[in-house]
Amino acid sequence: MPREIITLQVGQCGNQIGMEFWKQLCSEHGISKDGILEDFATQGGDRKDVFFYQADDQHYIPRALLIDLEPRVINGIQNSDYRNLYNHENIFVSDHGGGAGNNWASGYHQGKNVEEDIMDMIDREADGSDSLEGFVLCHSIAGGTGSGMGSYLLETLNDRYSKKLVQTYSVFPNQMETSDVVVQPYNSLLTLKRLTLNADCVVVLDNTALNRIAVERLHLSNPTFAQTNSLVSTVMSASTTTLRYPGYMNNDLVGLLASLIPTPRCHFLMTGYTPLTVERQANVIRKTTVLDVMRRLLQAKNIMVSSYARTKDASQAKYISILNIIQGEVDPTQVHESLQRIRERKLVNFIEWGPASIQVALSRKSPYVQTAHRVSGLMLASHTSIRHLFSKCLSQYEKLRRKQAFLDNYRKFPMFADNDLSEFDESRDIIESLVDEYKACESPDYIKWGMEDPNNMLTGEGNAAGSLDPKSVV
Repeated sequence: MPREIITLQVGQCGNQIGMEFWKQLCSEHGISKDGILEDFATQGGDRKDVFFYQADDQHYIPRALLIDLEPRVINGIQNSDYRNLYNHENIFVSDHGGGAGNNWASGYHQGKNVEEDIMDMIDREADGSDSLEGFVLCHSIAGGTGSGMGSYLLETLNDRYSKKLVQTYSVFPNQMETSDVVVQPYNSLLTLKRLTLNADCVVVLDNTALNRIAVERLHLSNPTFAQTNSLVSTVMSASTTTLRYPGYMNNDLVGLLASLIPTPRCHFLMTGYTPLTVERQANVIRKTTVLDVMRRLLQAKNIMVSSYARTKDASQAKYISILNIIQGEVDPTQVHESLQRIRERKLVNFIEWGPASIQVALSRKSPYVQTAHRVSGLMLASHTSIRHLFSKCLSQYEKLRRKQAFLDNYRKFPMFADNDLSEFDESRDIIESLVDEYKACESPDYIKWGMEDPNNMLTGEGNAAGSLDPKSVV
């Protein structure tokens, strides 16, 4: 039975990475740019219907909504070779086309104003599904539309589809470069609150790490957005392979995420991928074994979150959970041997209060995409060092807030009217508490964490180890 997933691409960044994702899915399933199944795509066994549905003329149409408040990126998609792929009723561009001006409050407010139009599109897609499993949101946390409108959509989906899973692919800004978005720390903090409270799983895509990987691993001196987006689409397609090429396990989203997220709030995942190539071209062909792939996935240089590479307290940082999705010609005994070798060499530092093991899902590769490597792997992992990323967002926010800088941009909107800045304070408290919880995960006594403090922001739904979010039991 299909477990359909609806993809929401919000804002400039969300639509750019979404576009790369659909290009990748089309090539993996043998679907042409117009949505027609290619003549050579005769092998069955894949589940296209999780992400696509068929129109009356047998076109495959993505279950995707393209949403933006300014038309540039969506116009680019509509003028591209893939213009006939999408359902044009599922494209929403604001009437005034002025965007959100990189202001979270503007994106959130405009989201509220057009809620009815967008929810009509979502409801129509949901009604067309036999057994809808959940939603995937692609967005950036630092701009205006992806962060503000994305936040509003997260809240609305949580209200209207409370039993469905919501997973996000959230792009975090590059911390090493000076941003042209001066209010980036405000936008990031306000979005992080919604990602903490309203999403079931957040796959963190950190531009700082993506740029570093492109420079160091792929030897690109000045990586373009297209090249870093190609890395993102590789991660997105690899993380969905077990849904599209089902096996015995992890063939739906609940099964995939259940083992990765033992407690509801610690649902931010980092990713690693190997071997890495850009535009699917291999620079150097080397022998890839399961052990080689699984060891490389644990190396900091392959991990797409910059905080992981910190050495200051790397010894305290621990893995909460790991899922490796291995694609290619793999013998299960090789997996067993690799896990044994990793355990013997103590290559992984796990938490002490939960089951400490690497889960492995074996997945078939697409027969229509030729790769130079026999085996490739994606790691989805929950790791306590991700708190440094949130701490960085908090410290940047504090710098701006102490100076009361740029707050007038927010006071123009109802949520912050009459100089009411309580939303900022509440968001800061929630993220501080999230950082504390990740820190507490490193201690063997984590199960008792939060029980003593009745004021803890994050203990409202009871988050002792092993507790499941009500939505997880679908």
